[in-house]
Amino acid sequence: MRVLVTGGAGFIGSHIVDVLVDAGHGVRVLDALLPAVHRVKPAVPDAAEFVVGDVTDRTVVDAVLDGVDVVCHQAAMVGLGVDLDDLPAYTTHNDVGTAVLLAAMARRGLGRLVLASSMVVYGEGGYRCADDGPVRPGPRRPADLAAGQFEPPCPHCGAPLLSTPVTEDAPLDPRNVYAATKVAQEHLGAAWATATGGSVLALRYHNVYGPRMPRDTFYAGVASIFRSALERGEAPRVHEDGGQRRDFVHVHDVARANLAALQHDATAGRLVAVNVGSGQPHTVGDMAAALARAFGGPMPLVTGDYRAGDVRHIVASSDRARDLLGYQAAVPFAEGMDAFSRARLRD
Repeated sequence: MRVLVTGGAGFIGSHIVDVLVDAGHGVRVLDALLPAVHRVKPAVPDAAEFVVGDVTDRTVVDAVLDGVDVVCHQAAMVGLGVDLDDLPAYTTHNDVGTAVLLAAMARRGLGRLVLASSMVVYGEGGYRCADDGPVRPGPRRPADLAAGQFEPPCPHCGAPLLSTPVTEDAPLDPRNVYAATKVAQEHLGAAWATATGGSVLALRYHNVYGPRMPRDTFYAGVASIFRSALERGEAPRVHEDGGQRRDFVHVHDVARANLAALQHDATAGRLVAVNVGSGQPHTVGDMAAALARAFGGPMPLVTGDYRAGDVRHIVASSDRARDLLGYQAAVPFAEGMDAFSRARLRD
């Protein structure tokens, strides 16, 4: 199998390239080497072909699809960004780039795509009220957050809610620019699949961490931000009260999920979404403390600060990934955090 991996020099993409090469597949990497992610040119395995180019460039994309059997589309700007001035860049790199890629695949008759999506498409995760059953809380009010009231109440009766795993059939509710672009990527993929008879597996990554995360950048994940603080001798600063529940999944597991998806005979004419997580929720405070202990301190500082657009709880149901792809996470949380405390970050 010959695979094009867009964004294959990035954090997650580079690990996907590694598992594909190890499995004996042919790999071509397309990466724009954006300076927000790559301060120095990264290494790519000798067995993989490396093309520096932008997925928004039709000429480049047409050329790199030559001889390809399946596309693994990882290229994207990630994270919440700095402010709304980032909006044009996010929509260009994420949505226009996906549109250019899909159009080129249609011209060549390529019909298989694995798409990097994200848990951010859900907004809040799953919740249950003791009286009203499953509910979907709306965005949290700034006045409540400023008062330290971080838990979303039941939208019907105002009672406290129980966080539950979110399944792939949950309504989409993007609450920041990045989330909106990931929803758009999925919709573009679904329209392309319907029009061409192609198949799309959209892997909704939860909180991915591990070696090669970029250090000291606004666009990095929370695990990288905490790890970078520890390297500077600073305490990780935990927002809210640290009780936000997340599903932290190791990048090696995410790479294995992509390998399974690329080898899977997906349903023609459809986009199928699949959560990719660990199946084991932990709080952000727990993650910061585990990482600090493994690193050797200093211990986290819970600030009570908050960010507009953040959600309170979101953890994954991994049932579909197990049933469809045979995927289950293999890296335990404690072991993963211990290794990550010593892993090299990307400069």
